[in-house]
Amino acid sequence: MEFPRLIIGGAPFSAQYNEDPESIPIVEILRVAFENGINCIDTSPYYGNSEILIGKALHNLGDKFPRDSYLICTKVGRLSLDSFDYSADNVRRSVVRSCKRLNSDYLDLVYLHDVEFVNMKDSLVALRELKKLKNEGIIKRFGISGYPVDYLFHLSSYCAKKDTSIGPLDAILSYCNLNLQNITLSKYREKFESQCQVKMISNASVLSMSLLRRQETKQFHPASQELRKCSDRAAKYCHDNGVDLAKLALRYAITKWIPYGPTIIGVSSVEELQDSLKTFQEVQSGVPLSSKEIEMVETIQSKIFGSHFNETWDSGIEHPEFA
Repeated sequence: MEFPRLIIGGAPFSAQYNEDPESIPIVEILRVAFENGINCIDTSPYYGNSEILIGKALHNLGDKFPRDSYLICTKVGRLSLDSFDYSADNVRRSVVRSCKRLNSDYLDLVYLHDVEFVNMKDSLVALRELKKLKNEGIIKRFGISGYPVDYLFHLSSYCAKKDTSIGPLDAILSYCNLNLQNITLSKYREKFESQCQVKMISNASVLSMSLLRRQETKQFHPASQELRKCSDRAAKYCHDNGVDLAKLALRYAITKWIPYGPTIIGVSSVEELQDSLKTFQEVQSGVPLSSKEIEMVETIQSKIFGSHFNETWDSGIEHPEFA
């Protein structure tokens, strides 16, 4: 089964993003998604009870949507905000636990979660264990996720070229790197495919963790104050032109990435899903950005973000082996 070009993200189904995740209509969200061909969900043990809630929802949908009709992606290695365990024992234990939580004998894809926070040696240990789990049929694919695209590339390249016990990774998940403010991922795409033989590259957080919306950027966001101010100006510019910044950002990101791989979106209601589906289906059917939208994108990127376009923030530890 091929991965759809739109994937439902499981992060909102947690207390990290919603005060009462159990009140979210996950069964209905997944039902509507599956009925519209969006038959994949991405989650993580790090997202609180997300796996448990998704597992219950999938069980409730089991009569209409058997296990072979959808794909499950999850992650291993990140335990809490500042705690990671990439040991082989924990990787295996985490995968087995995720299978139980998600009511499945296997997982379609498992990522190492936020690899930039862990030294390369430990990442390689974890990846070798994921490769073993793949060979055993417990997982179908494995890869890495994280923020700094250059490090994702270097680690992927090392696996493909220098560690035969791992080999080319099946998948990469990058977030906040293909959106209205940052297009770094697009500059690396061909290298991931040709030099690392990565089979799938997913783009997540197309609103850049709340930076690209009319509401105030969330306090936890690591963006600089200057970048936050640019975001506020972009939101005002869109409002003055009768456009919602978040909707423009979603349409832009899906349009730019749909030829190459999946976009992961997080929703907390059926209404949010339907809005995103409408945009996705329009893009999928070939509806391009309008001339007004193209003009607005150019203004936002070149004039409003300006020197802060493609600006990034620190994430993770130093990796001197790739200096």
